Amino acid sequence: MKKDSIHIESIHETHQFLNLGKSKHPLISVFKFGKEQSQASNENFKYSLGLYQISIKGNCPYTISKYGRNSYDFQECSMILTSPNQVLEFNKSYQTEDDDCWTLVFHPDLIRKSELGKKIESYTFFSYASNEALHLSDEERNTITDITQKIAKEYNNNIDTHSQTLIISNLELLLNYCTRFYDRQFYTRTNLNKDVASDFEQLLKNYYKEEKQLEIGIPTVKFCANKMNMSPRYLSDLLRKETGKSTQEHIHQYIIEKAKNILLNSKENASEIAYKLGFEYPQYFSKMFKKNTSMSPIEYRQSMN
Repeated sequence: MKKDSIHIESIHETHQFLNLGKSKHPLISVFKFGKEQSQASNENFKYSLGLYQISIKGNCPYTISKYGRNSYDFQECSMILTSPNQVLEFNKSYQTEDDDCWTLVFHPDLIRKSELGKKIESYTFFSYASNEALHLSDEERNTITDITQKIAKEYNNNIDTHSQTLIISNLELLLNYCTRFYDRQFYTRTNLNKDVASDFEQLLKNYYKEEKQLEIGIPTVKFCANKMNMSPRYLSDLLRKETGKSTQEHIHQYIIEKAKNILLNSKENASEIAYKLGFEYPQYFSKMFKKNTSMSPIEYRQSMN
């Protein structure tokens, strides 16, 4: 069956689509999926929000089956966080409802003028794929749910001059806990992460062994992430936790090491080496090399002779 595609831009449209009644706040909402929401849409559908979304999924009437190219089945307590305009695919499920299953959505305008708005992009998990979801213990789930209930209670009360500040501060607290719990998840999967780091290094070696750089240029973060079935942000965060370097830094370091070997074992000039390594513009190669070694390629060659 072809899945309908739905785009929702506002809190009002979200409430309207899910039969949630009138929203209590124009820029933020916390809600649960019940029978009325189950009947509000088709069996299967794709949708994107012009909103940030934070969802805890357990035994809910809907499960996220696809996010981007990846599939995922929420059979345990998991949390997914998405930024505006990301596309998700939902399949209806007939599981029993879970009182702790909820979704929080907020419009970018809510935080636009706040300190949280200035650093929202630092919460990189908003760009993770659903198979990179945050898996929560019961205690962690309770912590997150308690904060969310405080947010809902705040906007359900009579809104006053303090409401905006309290809502945003609790929202930031929630995101900071998500950061802590993701760090815990990276830590508890350290053996798996080491395998990923090793596989990533092998990916770079194979890329140059097969001379793909001559066809498509130097490897990009997106290319590497796709090959490893990860989102670019998740791969970078995982590598940074494990090695202290991001995906881009690893790629540059690998290329610099290859460049050093060529410089010391051939008479090729910087431009020839740049093209050999996959650079379209030799100036970019020289700039990267100097940034990483404090010397130009030729200066490096001379210093080693």
